Parts: sequence; structure tokens; C-alpha cells
Amino acid sequence: MAKQTRSFSLVPAMDFSKLYRPSALNSFQFVAITGLLMSAGAHVILAVFVGRVPVGFSWLYVCWLAFYAGGTLLNYFGKPNAGHHHDHDYHDHDHGDDDEDHGHNGTFH
Repeated sequence: MAKQTRSFSLVPAMDFSKLYRPSALNSFQFVAITGLLMSAGAHVILAVFVGRVPVGFSWLYVCWLAFYAGGTLLNYFGKPNAGHHHDHDYHDHDHGDDDEDHGHNGTFH
């Protein structure tokens, strides 16, 4: 029998859609893109309608890009199938007689 070897890599296979596909973005990336778009909109409004942009305003873009880069690193190197879950045991009330399937915010699944 031939011995099978596993390939070992320190770098996971890169899924580049995590950079641009909205459903693959994590919260950090989404907030960074939103902030970048809002800053760009404010920049245009200030430049066109006010006639001046505050000194240092362009540093916002650097901050949003750094935030996006951090989110991208978490997205690539975080646990791939961790999902969103948290501990529900901290509540004081009993859920044993609950007939309804609802989330914490009252929405039904």
C-alpha cells in the first residue's frame, strides 16, 4: 500500500470573492465600505456646496481602508464556519413552555 501524505499549507486557499461579494463580507468590511462611501459623499458635498474641505479630511479614507484591511484579515484567517452564535443561558426566565419560535428581537424565523 502506498503511503498517502497530506499537503500542509500555512496559507489557506484564498477566496477572493470575500473582497467584493456583499454576502461574503463580514461586519468590519461592510462598515468600512459604508464609511468610505459616506465620506466620499460628504467630501463631494463639502467641495461643491461649501467650497472647502476641512484639513485632514482625507485621513478618513486611510482609516476606512485600514478598517477594511483588518476585516479582510479576519474574514480570511478567522474560523470559516463559526457562524453567529452566543450563549442563551444568561437569561433568568424559563423557555420550556414557549410555543413560539422567535428571536431576541421578536422576529419570527
